[in-house]
Amino acid sequence: MIGYILKRLVSAIPVLIGISIIVFIIMALIPGDPATAILGSFATPENVEKLNRDLGLDKPMIQRYFIWLGNMLQGDFGRSFSLNKDVLDEILERFGATLILAGVSFVLCSVLGVVAGALSASRQFAITDKLITLSVLIGISIPSFFLGMMMILFFSVQLRWFPVSGMWPIYGTRDIAALLSHLFLPAVALSVVATGVIARLSRSAMLEVLRQDFIRTARAKGLSETRVIWRHALKAAMVSVIPVLGVQAGFVLSGAVYIEMVFQWPGVGRMLVEAILKRDILLVQGGVVFVAACYVMFNIIVDIIQSLLDPRIKI
Repeated sequence: MIGYILKRLVSAIPVLIGISIIVFIIMALIPGDPATAILGSFATPENVEKLNRDLGLDKPMIQRYFIWLGNMLQGDFGRSFSLNKDVLDEILERFGATLILAGVSFVLCSVLGVVAGALSASRQFAITDKLITLSVLIGISIPSFFLGMMMILFFSVQLRWFPVSGMWPIYGTRDIAALLSHLFLPAVALSVVATGVIARLSRSAMLEVLRQDFIRTARAKGLSETRVIWRHALKAAMVSVIPVLGVQAGFVLSGAVYIEMVFQWPGVGRMLVEAILKRDILLVQGGVVFVAACYVMFNIIVDIIQSLLDPRIKI
């Protein structure tokens, strides 16, 4: 097991390096002069030249990349000019809000998706199966940002059940109840598509397991259908479902970008959008690499869990 974990960690290194190269090139190729965009009305030729020199933008692209990469490996992600703050400190400060939103959304889509898929498979061709399938298709077809705006319009503006935006109330106590009231709409909007994907694949995995011999043996021994489905079949199906959960975790994390903008959630996604608009290059590059590293590490954890459930993966 230790060897397998080390192998997965080593394989993540070229992935992260590739991501860092891609995001660096994209930011370098954005039209316009970053120094001019940063200085705005103060963009005289002398000021632009001085800022380019201070930011290292006067150096060749390859040299700038290796300087940036070397600093990151030492824990120095640079300094955000728009916030006048260390990039890593700002990311870590914002990441807590993103982790809450993405974590709750992931738990919702995982539990609801697996339960819906198992229930649909156990009632194949029945009315329950058809209703779940229809709901899943509708959920997958609706973009999360559009669903979020419609939820705000209905539940916040019309019914006034939930706050329109933000993570905390402007006035009042910042307790768990206030957090949950602000969290409900964005978490549901973010989890709907992933729930549908997990439900469909869980149903397929359950149907395959239910046709296997050990399920017929369990039923022949007189075990109740509930125990056969939820204790034996679901456990076997989870070997195929867990990799899907890892992929959807990345979807939820990346989807938090536009959901945070719709609901004005103070997370990393909203930070990245604002940094792109302000041409804050170091903040964008550091934020993308940090989120990508989290995604890669989560997938490694998922692979380890899958290897514990299915020993054949270790071979």
